[in-house]
Parts: sequence; C-alpha cells; structure tokens
Amino acid sequence: MLDVKALDQIDPGTRLVDLTKTRLTAVQRALAVCAYPVGYVDGSHGPKTRNAFAELVNDEGLGDPELVSEQVIDHMKSKVQNMRTLLDKPADNSEVVKERIAEAFRLIGLPYKAHIAYGLATTQWETNHTFKPVKEAYWLSESWRKKNLRYYPYYGRGYVQLTWDRNYDLYRGILGLDLVDDPDFALRHDVSLFVIAHGMKMGGFTGRKLEDYITRNKTDFVNARRVINGTNKAHEIAALAEEYMDSL
Repeated sequence: MLDVKALDQIDPGTRLVDLTKTRLTAVQRALAVCAYPVGYVDGSHGPKTRNAFAELVNDEGLGDPELVSEQVIDHMKSKVQNMRTLLDKPADNSEVVKERIAEAFRLIGLPYKAHIAYGLATTQWETNHTFKPVKEAYWLSESWRKKNLRYYPYYGRGYVQLTWDRNYDLYRGILGLDLVDDPDFALRHDVSLFVIAHGMKMGGFTGRKLEDYITRNKTDFVNARRVINGTNKAHEIAALAEEYMDSL
C-alpha cells in the first residue's frame, strides 16, 4: 500500500505524457497523497492527471510542469513516505487513534484546530463512540445488512463509514489495495485513517470539502456535516466538535 518504491522506477526528466501506465499510476497515487484532485487512479493520461501534476509542480516551484524531474520525484517520494510512516504507526486504543487522526489531518493539509476537532467528532459519531473501524450497524448480522442495505456489499466501514462501490473503487486505486474485491480492507486502521483524512480534504464522500466550512477565518461545524452525510445529526456532531475545541 502506497509503495514509494514505484516512484524509483521513473527515469528523471521523462515527460508526463510519455510515462507507461504502471509509472503514471505511481504518479497518480502520489498526487492523491499530496492532496491534488487526480480523480480515479487508472494509469491513463487524462486532463485531471495533467492538471493535478501541473498544479503540484507550479505550487512547489519544481520547474517544467510537463516533466517528471528528479526534484518532482523526490518531492512526491517524501510526501508518500511521510504518509506511509504515519499509517504504519500503531494505534492500540482510542486516545492513540485520536492522536493519529490529528497527525493525518495535519499531514494532508487540514492543520487548524477546528479541522481536527471536527475530524475527531465525526470519527466518534461514525464509530458509535468506539474509535474503532467498524461495520455499518455492526451490532447486527451480515445477513441483515445484505437484506436491508441497497449498496451491499459496499456498506459503511471504517472511521468514517466508507460507502458505495464508487468510493471503494476510488480508494482501491489510490491505495493499491483491492477494496472492491475485498471491502473489509476498509476496516484496517491504516486504510480508515487515510480515507477519513483524504476524503474530508478532497471532498471524496459527497463532493463537499471540510475547507468549504472551516477555514482560518470561519468555523461552521453544523454545515460541515455536508462533507459526510448531508445534515444528518449535524447539530449533535457539531456539539462534539465544540467539546474537542476546548480540549485540543
């Protein structure tokens, strides 16, 4: 998962459009980790990939936005390795999970206390206060889920209840794990941690981003629920976020 070695296979100075499918896939995954809107990772030379790559190169001042230079490769490797290192850290109890969520939010580019408070509140609510990656309605049987959930088998899993086949497919591509064939990968701590941070940063769940509601100058915990699930339980989760603001 998030194999930094794949970036070592790229010859520095290669034009982005000349990369093979395998090497372009590595670049797409790195762009996603760097929080650029690459879309689905498929190894194809599409406009989203070209635009995301050009944005990264221009934002970081790394030269020609059409070339995969040594500087670009080093930058992407550093970002992917930092994320991989975080995801590999143990998280044996709820307090450590909270620390890991805070670290992941800062790393993905959601650094404000209000960002982290809302991420913690969301995790607390979505996991039924367990801070464990859980299945949707985990207290009921798999047969119940199969009978009652129209998106079965892609029902909610993880810290943020990843749902629907399109979202499992999205993170299959980014992480390099076949979540479509085995949705229970979404119950792993490392997968769940990446999904909540990346999804809230990029608008991966509903199209709404956490930064649409929480910035340096604005904090709207109630409407931030739209990042995950419309306005369902928005006020309850906002109240939890306010509690975390007092403790962070």
